[in-house]
Order: sequence, then structure tokens, then C-alpha cells
Amino acid sequence: MKILVSSRSFGKIDSEAVKILKDNGLEPVLNPHGRKLNEEELLNLLDGVVGIIAGTEEITEKIISNTNQLKVISRYGVGMDNVDLETAQRRGVLVYNTPEAPTVAVAELTLSLMLNLLKKIVKVDRKIRDNLWKPEIGNLLSGKTIGIVGLGRIGKKLVQLLESFGVKFLACEINPDNNFVSDHKIDLVSLETLLSKSDIISLHIPLTKQTRHIIGKKELTTMKENAILINTARGGLIDEEALYTSLKDNKIAGAAVDAFEEEPYTGKLKRLDNVILTPHIGTYTIETRRQMEIEAVNNLIHGLKEVKVL
Repeated sequence: MKILVSSRSFGKIDSEAVKILKDNGLEPVLNPHGRKLNEEELLNLLDGVVGIIAGTEEITEKIISNTNQLKVISRYGVGMDNVDLETAQRRGVLVYNTPEAPTVAVAELTLSLMLNLLKKIVKVDRKIRDNLWKPEIGNLLSGKTIGIVGLGRIGKKLVQLLESFGVKFLACEINPDNNFVSDHKIDLVSLETLLSKSDIISLHIPLTKQTRHIIGKKELTTMKENAILINTARGGLIDEEALYTSLKDNKIAGAAVDAFEEEPYTGKLKRLDNVILTPHIGTYTIETRRQMEIEAVNNLIHGLKEVKVL
């Protein structure tokens, strides 16, 4: 039985997950292009496929409906916005993700981006490379008010990482863990209050119809002029055109973006020096990738057994 592994990075760092597939009598069909696949390319690889281990490529209605053999989609990651869940449910295709594995890696990246922006590390590094010895005055993380939009696994881990810095926490969360909130002295507030009172705002929510462009022109205007915005969650949460205008006009102090509406990103934010852009590396650590791959494979095998294909 064939398993399409559409993620371009799968198996590149560690071979254990591929070995598990083969040991269970499954034939992995690896991404032949070494990049994010489009719909037509995915369709061309579906022949005989009973399961897909999917990265961030779009698993559309057409792909899910193209074959009756497809039984399981196992997301290699957390976000599910790239999978047509309604079509999958209608056609009896089981869908899984790996919510646990990315937690520490994404929280650590978020913390590193906060420090990088506050200390202007990337900015002064670029100047030295351009033969300019010109220190930039930065800011302390200590004492800042951190606004966390989404207090799930990653948001909680970020709180734990930040506590030793002596910061104050605000959070916007529709289903809060009240014990965690109380234990870590977090103030639950509305999004508007969080945006207006936070020095650093970090997004940790899924992309849905309701959260698309949750940070737009109006929200950016609400933020402090010395505030910074970080998105290590999903592309589409921020209106990138509005963010560009706010940064260009110094309406906010800085931003860091790891997930974009269109990837690879080629837009105007690249022109600015008060934004850090990273190529969706939130989970890109050796330890995390290995764990995610094994979890994705185990989920796939579990699903195939559930539908009695394996």
C-alpha cells in the first residue's frame, strides 16, 4: 500500500519514521520536487495511495475526492487549515495532526524573536556586514507586558519560558485553562485591551474564517507605537499589507513573522529593517522534526487500522 509523503522535509533529518512505514508494509512515495507541491502535482501522485502524510500544502476537495482509495490524512504539524476537513468527513477520510511535538520549538523561537527585536541583533549584524560600526539602542525584556493571543499548548509554554524575565502577562483566550491562568498570574482580557496595553504581542491561534486577518489596520492602530508583534502561528492571521504600512510609518516599533499567507514569501516586508522574516522554521529543529515525523506516522498507522485497511 502506498503512502504519499507530500511534505518536502520529511525524512531528511532522520530516517526512523520512513523505517516505521516500511516495517508496517507501507510504501512511502516521497515528494519528488523538494518544495511545496501544488494541487496538480499532488493529484499526479495519488495513484494507489491510501494515506497522505501532509505538510503545509493544500489538501483540497479535489484531491480528497479524486480517489476512493484515500483513507487517512496525517498532518505533519499542528495547523489544519490547509486540509478540507468537511470533504474529508463527508468521504470518511480520517484526519490527524501532531499537536504536542511542536510546542517547545515554537515557544523557543518566539522567545528568541522577542529578544532579537528588543536588542536589534539582526539590524546591527547587517550593519557590521555593510562595514558600519553603529550600535543601536535596545530595550529590556524584563518588566514588559506580554500579550498572548491564544493560550493553548504553545502559549502556555511561552508563559513558562518568560516567567523568569519578570514580565506581566495579558492573554486573550476563548477557552481558558483557569487553573493555569491563576497559577501564572495571567490577566484574561479582550483582544482590544490586549493590543492597547501590551508591549509585545504574540499570536498562537489557528487560522480559521474567524481569525483570518485578526490583526489588520484597525488592530495595528490600537497598538502602542513602541510595541512589537510576533507571528509564529499561521500565515493569514495578519493583514501583511497593513503590517507593512504600520512598520514603514513607524506606527509600531517592529515585528517578526515566521508564517505567511503565500510561501515562499516575496512581498514588501523584505524592504524594511524593523521586521525579522523567517522561512516557517517554528518546528525546524532536529529533535522536533524527528518527534513530529514519528507521531505523524503512528497516527497514520492507527488510522489505517481503524478503517481496517492495515
